[in-house]
Amino acid sequence: MKLWQKNTKTENAVDKFTVGHDRELDVNLAAADILGSLAHTQMLESIGLLSKEELAQIQEELKSIFKEVEKGNFKIDDDVEDVHSQIEFLLTQRIGEAGKKIHSGRSRNDQVLVDLKLFFRSEIEHIVNNTNLLFNQLISLSEKHKSILIPGYTHLQIAMPSSFGLWFGAYAESLIDDLEMMLAAWKVCNKNPLGSAAGYGSSFPLNRTLTTELLGFDTLNYNVVYAQMGRGKTERILAQGMSSIAATLAKFSMDICLYMNQNFGFLSFPDELTTGSSIMPHKKNPDVFELIRSRCNKIQALPNEIALMTTNLPSGYHRDLQLLKENLFPAFESLNESLTMCNHMLENIIIKNNIIDDTKYDYLFSVEVVNNEVLKGVPFREAYKNIGMSIENGTFKPQREVNHTHEGSIGNLCNEQIKDQFDMVYSSFNFDKVNQALKELVS
Repeated sequence: MKLWQKNTKTENAVDKFTVGHDRELDVNLAAADILGSLAHTQMLESIGLLSKEELAQIQEELKSIFKEVEKGNFKIDDDVEDVHSQIEFLLTQRIGEAGKKIHSGRSRNDQVLVDLKLFFRSEIEHIVNNTNLLFNQLISLSEKHKSILIPGYTHLQIAMPSSFGLWFGAYAESLIDDLEMMLAAWKVCNKNPLGSAAGYGSSFPLNRTLTTELLGFDTLNYNVVYAQMGRGKTERILAQGMSSIAATLAKFSMDICLYMNQNFGFLSFPDELTTGSSIMPHKKNPDVFELIRSRCNKIQALPNEIALMTTNLPSGYHRDLQLLKENLFPAFESLNESLTMCNHMLENIIIKNNIIDDTKYDYLFSVEVVNNEVLKGVPFREAYKNIGMSIENGTFKPQREVNHTHEGSIGNLCNEQIKDQFDMVYSSFNFDKVNQALKELVS
């Protein structure tokens, strides 16, 4: 039961090897495949390749199968090669000859391309919305704890005063640049490849602009050869966007693990959000953040994995591309779970006060003392040397007043401006337009 099969049956070993994990992974593409077919068949009727009666029959049954997918009742049979085959076979089984006509003017190549782009758009929306929740949580914590000072570090050595306001706000602002990367991936995914067929177009007078509008795409992949070349490239760009968010989460998780350590002791979490040891009764381990760190480090490897799997492939379709799903699809779930768990943990974070009152942090204020001398008229290099000597001979006295007023400093976090920047990027994703188009397609 293969769309391409004629009279020769494929050897079982070859069938098993070439299909691989497609059956279980392709279930993720079922809704997208139906949406693509709903648009494609409307276009076929508009150019005279389907009658109005055939179109009505096909559309009604496709929408019925779509509801099965939404309810979780859709599966790909063991003797069916992929999701495209399953849906076409179901359609033909239920409505007869009209179901055999839906593949006119397309190939599995552009069919899977449009499925992937529709699926990727949906996954990007989930990731972006979860990133939005985390961003707002970080900004809220930054404002709430902005007056609590903590040590800042360079080379993991005590450096200068920082604050929880700065620390939380830094990771919030980092997510803006990450979202810019995801926006680039969204723009690449939001171009319609349908109608490129096997990569060289079709002799049918296809209306590719119509399917572009029906599926809510911003524009087309115009050149049919490039539409096929986008397979692999799209995945790599998307993985780079995901990797950027993952890098922020991994770094933040490492900070959390350090700051929970008793030698730091800056923050903690309720016992029910930590884990223990089988032999050490005092342990409260940051397992959630250790796993977020590892998951996100794994996601950071994803762009390179995809690049290596597609390196030196010539133009046109190659079966190598099938394997990209095995690397990319699980990463969507992993990143979304990491974002969700990070947000949940931060809802329950416990911040310690009076951290820098400990005398071991006295040297945090050396620069403050130097700057105060400069404000009195002492040349900077001379003030630096004088304070350095007082540290060496043990006479240094910290001045624990911190007066930072410039943009983005302890006393002027600029969180409102950071939020404005985030909201501007977030609003650039035209999720509403896309979702409205798809809603009309299945209504």
